[in-house]
Amino acid sequence: MLDKKERNIVVQVSKSDLKAFEALFRKHYEMLCTYAVRFVHDSDTAEEIVQDLFYTLWEKRMQLKIETSLKSYLYTSVHNRCLKYLRHRNVESSYRDYYFKHNSETEATPEDITRTEEVHKIVSHTLDALPDKCSKIFRLNRFDGLRYHEIAEKLSISVKTVEANMGKALKLLRRNLKDYTETA
Repeated sequence: MLDKKERNIVVQVSKSDLKAFEALFRKHYEMLCTYAVRFVHDSDTAEEIVQDLFYTLWEKRMQLKIETSLKSYLYTSVHNRCLKYLRHRNVESSYRDYYFKHNSETEATPEDITRTEEVHKIVSHTLDALPDKCSKIFRLNRFDGLRYHEIAEKLSISVKTVEANMGKALKLLRRNLKDYTETA
């Protein structure tokens, strides 16, 4: 249950009081980062998780509804975000293991390695050539595994905007990789 002081902080933040938000951030940031490191074992990732929490708190400050203590709410949020990060990392690891297991059965030729490096360069250059918003949306979807609605929520845009930008990115990638996909 929120005490009177915590309830006041939540109300001030929900009314866009930047000083109250900064005070909340300064009071809990280091402890939350230390807590997150216990799960993710990387201080940069822990900081990113905590920063993302505070970013989301500020973005959704108008809808902020905290029933438990403020400290408990923040720790639970960090805990859940760490678990989500770890699940995502495990999926990536499983995919990587599967890929190497099934692709290592045949020896990679120097041509295969060169071709793979060329494709990576083309993808990288294509993403760099896209408008920032479009590139960010593509990376959030394909590299971070976020769904369209999650990207829309995170960037405060519509799902239709996410779909349009993904379409633009995929069209450009298809065009730039056409020489590599036709022979595969």
